[in-house]
This record gives sequence, C-alpha cells and structure tokens, in this order.
Amino acid sequence: DKILANEFTLSQNYPNPFNPITKIKYSIPYSSDVIIKVFNILGNEIITLVDEYKIVGVYELTFDTYDLPSGVYLYQKQVWLS
Repeated sequence: DKILANEFTLSQNYPNPFNPITKIKYSIPYSSDVIIKVFNILGNEIITLVDEYKIVGVYELTFDTYDLPSGVYLYQKQVWLS
C-alpha cells in the first residue's frame, strides 16, 4: 500500500555520508512524471535513478554508489504534472 502525500518533497538521503549505499525518500501529491538525477560537484550528470510516471504517494529508492569514485554528489527531482 502506498502512503498518500500532501506535498512535493525530496528528503535528505540516509545515511549521509554513505558508503556505498544510501536511501532517498520523496513524495508527490499528484500523479505525474518524475525524474530524479544525480550530479557530481561539477554539475555533470552521473545517473538517472527515476524516469517514469508515478501515482500519488511516498517513495523510497536505494542508490548504490559502488562503481563511483568518492566525492560529493547532488540529486535533483523534476516533476511534470499531466
């Protein structure tokens, strides 16, 4: 069962700092297309974690950085309402 969300959120990853796995939680109050991307500190896109239509709810994903060098990474959520 999905938990209903009443706002758009993108939470702090946990654990942080992490090595090599972290979890990212986000919510969407309206069914929509969602994209979550990870960038390095220079702004270069590293990976797309989510790129799909999601129904209203709270989600959690696991980001495995095993193949990435140590460093600072940023993540961004984009939402398009249908």
